[in-house]
Amino acid sequence: MARLNRPTSGNSTPVTKYLNWKSNDKTFSYYDKEKGENVLVELPIKFLFLEHYHTVKGWNDASESGIYANEVYAISKEPLSVKAFKGGEIGEGLYKEIKDKVKNAGGVYHRSVYGMLQTGDLVNFQLKGSTVKAYSDFYNNNNHLLDNQWIEINSANEDKKGAVKFSTPDFKVGKPITKPEDKLANESASVLQSYMDSYFGRTETTNEVEEEDALPF
Repeated sequence: MARLNRPTSGNSTPVTKYLNWKSNDKTFSYYDKEKGENVLVELPIKFLFLEHYHTVKGWNDASESGIYANEVYAISKEPLSVKAFKGGEIGEGLYKEIKDKVKNAGGVYHRSVYGMLQTGDLVNFQLKGSTVKAYSDFYNNNNHLLDNQWIEINSANEDKKGAVKFSTPDFKVGKPITKPEDKLANESASVLQSYMDSYFGRTETTNEVEEEDALPF
């Protein structure tokens, strides 16, 4: 379920923070442009699911610049245009067709999840690697509840693959939203819907992402 209309095929983004999971810190962080640094966000985090998409981000050593791509809802049917900020096009087409080329260039598959905080602020969770599975498992088991119940991340799950230890966010279904919260959610969803309508209507498939958002921190 989702509050946004699903896309079938030049406003600035209303997203206030792009959140990345920091495995060692067991929490999310975002890039603060004014401070010029990453800022950790203390758990717990509580948000309402609005919609999610697929995209690619990363770092291209050859051009010494970040990698970005457009966002798509149906990754098996909609083409991606993957580029480096300073190196130009890396690959264009269905992800399964350009996957190897993208990976060799430093691109990493991301799940782009849009949500609303209790304040009404819009945020985007940029999930990759093991965090994608944690989110996907949670979503597949609970998607029928997520239009009207909060998602809470109160702690991290610890795991390891071989000798490598890592953490993932522990997604949980929270309490149902109240009528005032539902009104706020509809307002926030309307703002995001307008942006996404404009985004998917563009002929130039870029992701309105600045290079700082793709730095390899």
